[in-house]
Amino acid sequence: MASHSESIIREPLITGKNITYAQITNEVLLPVENKPNKAWWIGFVVSVLGALLWVVSISLTFWYGLGEWGLNKTVGWAWDITGFVWWVGIGHAGTLISAVLLLFRQNWRNSINRSAEAMTIFAVVCAATYIVAHMGRPWLAYFTLPLPNQYVLWVNWNSALMMDVFAISTYFSVSLVFWYTGLLPDIASIRDRAVPGLRRRIYSILSFGWTGSVKTWQRFETVSLILAGISTPLVLSVHTIVSFDFATSLEPGWHTTIFPPYFVAGAIFSGFAMVQTLLLVTRKVLGLENYITMFHIESMNKIITLTGSIVGVAYLTEFFIAWYSGVEYEQYAFINRATGPYWWAYWSMMSCNVISPQLFWFKKLRTSIPFSWALSIVVNIGMWFERFVIIVTSLHRDYIPSSWVMFYPSWVDVGVFIGSIGLFFTLFLLFIRFLPSVAMAEVKLLLKSSSEQAKKKLIAEGHLDPEQVKDYTDALKKYDSVDLADYQTIK
Repeated sequence: MASHSESIIREPLITGKNITYAQITNEVLLPVENKPNKAWWIGFVVSVLGALLWVVSISLTFWYGLGEWGLNKTVGWAWDITGFVWWVGIGHAGTLISAVLLLFRQNWRNSINRSAEAMTIFAVVCAATYIVAHMGRPWLAYFTLPLPNQYVLWVNWNSALMMDVFAISTYFSVSLVFWYTGLLPDIASIRDRAVPGLRRRIYSILSFGWTGSVKTWQRFETVSLILAGISTPLVLSVHTIVSFDFATSLEPGWHTTIFPPYFVAGAIFSGFAMVQTLLLVTRKVLGLENYITMFHIESMNKIITLTGSIVGVAYLTEFFIAWYSGVEYEQYAFINRATGPYWWAYWSMMSCNVISPQLFWFKKLRTSIPFSWALSIVVNIGMWFERFVIIVTSLHRDYIPSSWVMFYPSWVDVGVFIGSIGLFFTLFLLFIRFLPSVAMAEVKLLLKSSSEQAKKKLIAEGHLDPEQVKDYTDALKKYDSVDLADYQTIK
């Protein structure tokens, strides 16, 4: 019987008829235990080509220096810091889905948390490459660590950039441990199904001796909750500290107290959009429609609508505060954003981040897979423009009109950014090739309580009155995978 009670009219978290534990294992491990299909190879080749562009662009940067980028004496931060903040923001949704939803006992996270956590890891890796590249002398990156050295130098703890190093490295470390801990039972399943040989030895090492005993599961659940408790404040702290890079300066358009909550909301907004982009393709290519259902897609679209609305309010608040401050430099910075030379970037940001998510108020659009996928990409484009607008429009016209200048990216700037996207997708495709993209152990926990067949069984056994049955069948009409003819014989 179910391990917990839930409303009968709640949509099933696993669809399909006669799903078994073995079937879940077989379907989730299909891409891991077999040769990749044509769609995977096409995506992988395109991603690797993008990653090669990143290698070439970064190599030129390291060899010739930052002069290869389009930076000038006024705009000293541009595409690099834009890309850095964009990737860090994308990395937020993984931990939010894994940790916060786990603490709130939201079982719909079970089907999407694994891919979202992997997305976090890869996004933070991409973000870190920008910081190392921007140093100009990447071989001195260890100077950011509090290590004794012969120069008797010590890191500047008053710098927000120093806080960045520790916030992001802590976030990456905890996210990596959380992700890997959750993988252990599933890696052990791969190990047990593998034939003796190299593959079995590798997965045996990776499984850390997982036995599946009761004591092992108890410790696993305890560690998961502890890591979730540690990770939850990190979701708020990391992008708050990233926002300090700007908020602690005196630059018009940056020196504002709204940045911490504004950045966190924007990060969750862009992170969920990227999860949507990845999972809508993954579920189709890997045949995971029964586990990543319309309910999951609609739930994420609701969060995108909520966080998109918060971001929209933050944009308007910025304008109000600039006007209310009475500081002419601050007022000009925001007028310049909307009407200056970079007006196209500002209005692209507003269109993508404020207007487009409001379309999800319509249920027909919110439950449309092609529309959800297209809008998730629009949101990611809009969030990149948001970071570009904040950084470049504030820098290119500062306090001294004689230094006003436009920023034009070089092909190396563009190459680093597009290449980082290629690197990200290369890592993600390798992940779904060698590790299960859905947390099998956690999804199996839902089979007897929240699956379509469990609810049908509950109705067939007569535990519900006719009114409840009607509520349930009405709720199921939105799902293509549910055949309502199965319920017509129920009295």
